Amino acid sequence: MGPMKSAALNALLLAVLGSLLLVACDSRRVEPQIEWQPPAWELTDAEGKPFRYPEDLDGSAIIFFWASWCPFCKALMPHLQSIIDERVSDISVLALNIRDDEDPATFIADKGFGFRVFPDGDPVAEAWGIESTPGLFLVDAEGKAVFSNYAIPDEAYPEDVQGLVEELKHWEKAAIKAPFWADYLRHAIDRTLL
Repeated sequence: MGPMKSAALNALLLAVLGSLLLVACDSRRVEPQIEWQPPAWELTDAEGKPFRYPEDLDGSAIIFFWASWCPFCKALMPHLQSIIDERVSDISVLALNIRDDEDPATFIADKGFGFRVFPDGDPVAEAWGIESTPGLFLVDAEGKAVFSNYAIPDEAYPEDVQGLVEELKHWEKAAIKAPFWADYLRHAIDRTLL
């Protein structure tokens, strides 16, 4: 089998696994609800505009800790963009770049994402206890975290798919987990914005 056919077969397999994961999860959904008031912070975004959290929130927001080298972050970004495209006036993405040497504003602009980028998110990541990327939170208008991908319990992942995921490369795991996290995030947004 040639490299093109192998890549196409891998992509098809990942799409099927991702679909199976979402279908299986709907039947055994465990809603990860958290009630946590994260520490306040103040940063300047990539355009030089200051932002004070939570004072400057204009409604609910997605707080996204990411790095350009993170395959899980890259796989999740299109899902986050589709969420803000669907809910233009309801939600925004505050993208805090951490542990990265690449220019985050250029990276996001080149990909065409409409996130508000904060290049120096490391102090906030430390204050919030972020140890791995992506860190994905939904916060309400007061800044209380009501969802995090870290809070999704292991039992929410179907056992048959989880076993297979363990054997995959990072980018392959990312292709499966990103839609899963995005689905849970959508449910949390629906619950929060009722």
